Amino acid sequence: MVWYPSDGLRGCIVKEYFLPLFRSLLDSLRDLLPILLVIAFFQLVILRQPIPNLGELLYGTALVVVGLTLFVQGLEMGLFPLGEGMAYAFARKGSLVWLLAFAFALGFGTTVAEPALIAVADEAAEVAALGGAIDDTPESREDYADGLRLTVALSVGIAIVIGVLRIIRGWPIQYLIIGGYLGVVVMTAFAPEEIIGIAYDSGGVTTSTITVPLVTALGVGLASSIRGRNPMTDGFGLIAFASLTPMIFVMGYGMLIG
Repeated sequence: MVWYPSDGLRGCIVKEYFLPLFRSLLDSLRDLLPILLVIAFFQLVILRQPIPNLGELLYGTALVVVGLTLFVQGLEMGLFPLGEGMAYAFARKGSLVWLLAFAFALGFGTTVAEPALIAVADEAAEVAALGGAIDDTPESREDYADGLRLTVALSVGIAIVIGVLRIIRGWPIQYLIIGGYLGVVVMTAFAPEEIIGIAYDSGGVTTSTITVPLVTALGVGLASSIRGRNPMTDGFGLIAFASLTPMIFVMGYGMLIG
């Protein structure tokens, strides 16, 4: 016996899943269109050359659009509700220790898994080996890359803990950010020259595809669940800490191994 969904159920499925997915697809196309126009303009008008491997380029672009669409839809359906729900649950539980432990584990775990950080760490290890900063062996490169990733992940975990404490205690974010960047300026004067650029880049790659959605959801959910806190003014700002502390920690890492 074959079961067919009723008209009402089919309409509900289309409205609940396929329409948001279609809107997300259109949004992805809109977001990528300026990039495609820029590439086409400079290739065809300025360089006056045909676009190489046009078929592969179009195929790759289609994969990017589909992948970005599914990724954004997955964030909205899964990760954002998960982060906010767990923030609510920990706030209701009333245990500061467990909340801070969760914040640290979330920051550390998402950063270790961040694809952009993995790519930057591997590239930094290769350049360090070619430049003679470390032995040019697979083991040395792997140790260097893993050390860099763990250092950044540790810094982000601590940053999220500080950000959660700020939300709970109501500390002004501007003073913490100003103090953090003063620390970056001071450490820049003492850190090895070859590690400074990597440290600055590490602050950027941590705020990428995996870390940002979960950390943002944590901050907004926590601020929403605490009486007297405004999600708009108190829920955001965790990402600023997550991009600030890696610069300090990586420069410190370079000073220790240098």
